[in-house]
Amino acid sequence: MSRRWTLSLLLIAFGLFYLLPMATHGLWIPDETRYAQISQEVLHGGQWASPHFMGIRYFEKPVAGYWMMAIGQAVFGDNLFGVRVASALSTGLSVILAYLLAMRLWNDSRKALAAALLYMSFTVVALLAGYANLDPQFTFWVNLSLVALWFTFDCQTSRGRLLAWVALGVACGMGFMTKGFLAWLLPVLVALPYALWQKRLRSLLVFGGIGVLVAILISLPWALAVHAQEPDYWRFFFWHEHIRRFAGEDAQHAEPWWYYLPLLVAFSVPWVMLLPSTFMQAWQQRRSSSGGFLLLWLVLPLAFFSLSNGKLPAYILPCLLPLALLMGNALIDRLNLQQTRLVSLNGLLNLVAGVLGLLTLVYFQMKKPVYVDEPQHLVLVYVLLLGWIIANLLQAMRPLTLWAAPALGSFLLVALAPAALPNSVVYNKIPDQFIIDHVGELSQAKYLLSNDLGAASALAWRLRRSDVTLYNTKGELKYGLAYEDSVQRQIELDQIQAWFAEVRKQGSVGVVMRVKDDDEDHEVDRLPKDAKRYQQGNIVIFIMPQSQP
Repeated sequence: MSRRWTLSLLLIAFGLFYLLPMATHGLWIPDETRYAQISQEVLHGGQWASPHFMGIRYFEKPVAGYWMMAIGQAVFGDNLFGVRVASALSTGLSVILAYLLAMRLWNDSRKALAAALLYMSFTVVALLAGYANLDPQFTFWVNLSLVALWFTFDCQTSRGRLLAWVALGVACGMGFMTKGFLAWLLPVLVALPYALWQKRLRSLLVFGGIGVLVAILISLPWALAVHAQEPDYWRFFFWHEHIRRFAGEDAQHAEPWWYYLPLLVAFSVPWVMLLPSTFMQAWQQRRSSSGGFLLLWLVLPLAFFSLSNGKLPAYILPCLLPLALLMGNALIDRLNLQQTRLVSLNGLLNLVAGVLGLLTLVYFQMKKPVYVDEPQHLVLVYVLLLGWIIANLLQAMRPLTLWAAPALGSFLLVALAPAALPNSVVYNKIPDQFIIDHVGELSQAKYLLSNDLGAASALAWRLRRSDVTLYNTKGELKYGLAYEDSVQRQIELDQIQAWFAEVRKQGSVGVVMRVKDDDEDHEVDRLPKDAKRYQQGNIVIFIMPQSQP
C-alpha cells in the first residue's frame, strides 16, 4: 500500500471513530467536568497564568493543558466537541509520530502502518482520545520529546540535529507546562543510558544544552507570571504534586510495585497475544540501536513509575508508543514469514471475550436487566459486540490478509460504547445532560449551590458561572478554600439553614446535588422544603424561590 493511501486511511479512521462520537455523550464526573470548567474559566475569566477551579485556586496542574482546551472551546464553542478536541488531536498527533518514527527506523510503509494502527487501536488510547483530560496532551509531548531524541542521535546533518534538539526543547517545555517536571525527567531517563551505550555522552552533554535552553525559553515566562500572581504556587505544586506523590508514605493511590505489569497487558488490548513474540524479538534485537532505544523507552519509564508510592493507570501511557512500534515490527516480520499462528490466536482470544460479553449481557437482561426500557441503547450494545466478534473472527480465519481487523472492533467499541451506556450509569455519572434540561430555571438563580465537586463543575460549565457555593464538601479544593478570599465559598452542614435564610432574601437559589448515601440524604433534609425538585438517578436539582419580605 502506498504511503499516501496509508495516511489517508488513518485520517479517515481518525475522523470516523475519534472525532464524530465526541458529541454523543455528556461530560463524565469528576474529571471531564473539572477540566471543562477550568479551561472555560481560562477562556472567559482571564485566568491564563494561575489555574482556578470555580474561582478557587487550584494548583494541582500547570496551565498549558487548560490553554489547549480553552482554545478548543474558543474555536468550536463551549460544547462537548470543543472541550474534547484537544485530547483527540493530541492522540492523532501521537499516531503520526508512530508512523514517522517507524518509517525512520525501518523504511517500511507496512511496518509504519502497523505501528500507527496498533497504537491508534489500543482501546485505552482510543478511549482517552474522546475524554477531556490532560493525559493525552502530556503523552503527546512526551512522545514528541523522545521521537525528537532519536532524531538527535540519528540525523546525519547539523541542521537536522539542530531542528531535532529544538523540537525536543519545545516538547519538554510544553509538557512541563501541561503536567510538570516529569516532562523533563522522562527524556533524560532514556537519553543518558542510551548515550552511554552508544558512546555519545559528550555529544549529548554538548548539544543537549540547546534543548534545555529552548525548554526554558518556552516555560520561563509562564513560570515567572504564575509566581508573581501566586507566590505559593511552586511550593505547593512541587512538594505536594511531585515529592509527596512519588515518595510520601501517605501518597495518594498507593499500589504495589508490580501494579503496572498487568496494566500494560490490559492496555495492549486488542493485541494481547502479540506481546510474547514482541518481547522475544525486542530482546533478540536489543543490541541494535533502534531496538535498544525502543526498549529503553518502554522499560525505564515503566520501572520509574513502578518505584513510585502513588500510582495511577494513566502514568504509563507514554510507554505505549514504543510498545506499538516494537509490536508492529514483530507483527510484520512474522507475516512476511507467513507465521500466523499467534495472529490467529489473538483473533480467537478477542472472539471468545466478545462471545462471553454477549452471553453475559443476554443472561443479565433475562435475569436482572441492565437496560430497562432503553431499546436504542441495547441495540447499540449488540451492534458493538457483534462488530467486535465479526472483526476478530476475520482475523482468526484470515490472519495473513486481515491481520488488522481487530482495529475495527476496537474503533466500534470506542465509537459506540459511550452512547450505549445504560441510563443507570448516565444518570449517575453524567449530570450535565440533566442540567441542560433545567438550564432555564438554573440560569435565573442568583445563587448556586452543590454538595459535589463533579456536579458543581458541570453546573458551572453549563451556566458559564464560576460562583457555585460548595455545601459540606471540599475535596481537592481544600487548599484553595483555605485562602481568605475563598473561605465564604464553602458552607458547612450546620451553617446551611442560616445561609439559605440570608441569600433567599436577595434572589432564588439553584441547587444541584448528588445523593448516594445516608450522609447525603441528611444534607438534603437540611434544605428548605418549599423547593421545586427534579431527580434523575442520584442527581437532584432544587429550585428555591426568593423568600417573600
